[in-house]
Amino acid sequence: AAQLPGSLLVLDTPDIDSDAKVNWVRADAVRRCADVLIAVLTQQKYNDAAVKEFFRKAGSEDKAVIVVFNQCLLPDDEQYWPVWLNTFCAETGIDPTSVFVAPADRRAAEELRLPFFERPWPVPSGWGPASLPQQDVAHDLAAELSQLRFHDIRMRTLKGSLQELVNHERGIPTWLRELREASQDLAATSDRLASETVLKIRNWPTPVNGVVVEQVRQWWQSRQQGWARRVNGFYNTIGTGLMWPIRAARNALQGQPTPAMDDYRQREWGAILEAVEELFDKLQWLAESGNHMIRPRIESMLQGAARAELITRLRRLHDQIDFEAELSTVVDHQMERFKTDSPDLFKFYRQLNNVSAAVRPVTSVVLFSIGFGPAGEAVAPFVAGAAAQAVVHVVADVAGGTTAAFAGEAAVSGAAGAGAGLLQAWFHQLHSSFTEKRVEWLTQMIHSELLGTLPEDLKAAARLTESTQYTEVQKLLSQLQELLRKM
Repeated sequence: AAQLPGSLLVLDTPDIDSDAKVNWVRADAVRRCADVLIAVLTQQKYNDAAVKEFFRKAGSEDKAVIVVFNQCLLPDDEQYWPVWLNTFCAETGIDPTSVFVAPADRRAAEELRLPFFERPWPVPSGWGPASLPQQDVAHDLAAELSQLRFHDIRMRTLKGSLQELVNHERGIPTWLRELREASQDLAATSDRLASETVLKIRNWPTPVNGVVVEQVRQWWQSRQQGWARRVNGFYNTIGTGLMWPIRAARNALQGQPTPAMDDYRQREWGAILEAVEELFDKLQWLAESGNHMIRPRIESMLQGAARAELITRLRRLHDQIDFEAELSTVVDHQMERFKTDSPDLFKFYRQLNNVSAAVRPVTSVVLFSIGFGPAGEAVAPFVAGAAAQAVVHVVADVAGGTTAAFAGEAAVSGAAGAGAGLLQAWFHQLHSSFTEKRVEWLTQMIHSELLGTLPEDLKAAARLTESTQYTEVQKLLSQLQELLRKM
């Protein structure tokens, strides 16, 4: 080692023909880093499978290789080593830079004075012992290594490495193709996840019409002004007092009724459990038949503990929801839309509401006497369709006849009839908006509490081939291929 120049580093690889896999890994690391490889072959090792596999990789990288045939019986083996080396080169793709032979001399090897004789490659036709020069000069292998044109060798090694990078079977084109195929596969998986996790909720509950009507009534009353607001407020107070004995008697006979929104809460929770169960069934199917890269993530969601934790968290969050406040928000939004989309009909009902305030005491007595009760109690059967209940505090007075006397029977019936279809559609839209708001809540909870970033990760992977980085790699690959064609 002391005789080697300072610019030369010689490393001995671990035994590549051993059973220790760690030796293969370390030898591969040396091969990738080396500028020049020295293949020390013998009559037994030149055809060894592990040795050929190691140098086959070096051949594919166009590494500079010096071959040393060791333990040769000279001059008898002069006619055989070319055959052995030809076999080795044919099966590895190696084109030796130099070839040396060393005699089988154990003592000389132990004393570090083993001679190395250079041989031509490829050998001339008819090579044999008679082809040897009269004076076969031994070479100093260390000196030979130090005198190599390492600049040219390194350029050759670099070119070989670059050729490996652009190789269509092992290099960057293969990686890009695999990424493209994986991206397409994940795009299909993303579409399947999006479609399979769409829950077709068939029995999602809706609040009872009376609760919705009460929210609409409160919306109207909160926007009344002047005498109409005072009259309706006074009337509602009186109506509540009149109905108190009836409610008390009913509660004594039938028990305290369940508040409407508490009943809705229980019905909605039942629908949520059905939806979650259906979702888990679909995720189970997707895990069994979907892409192998996302299977572990989906399987982790399907564990029993994960399912129980999800239901527990959903229940806790569901119990904290203020349904009346949510319904009030929906009603406010829909009433504002009603005001914007149908200004004439909205104006008519607002005027009718103010007119009814003037005659409401008289009308209410009539309605109460025939069994309908004050507004807000049992007025619903009086009008046809759920939509009409939304303005029941107005049309109940109209039905009693008193408002018609003020506004004109023909005018009232004509305007109300013309807007009945629109009002019916609007009322259904109000119910649908509340249902959409509740289903959106469940969707967000499933996304945040169960799926996490999986949908976004899949979408990002599906758009991988559209990314700037992927396009840039393709561009650089084309430039590299063009550069190699010119080298």
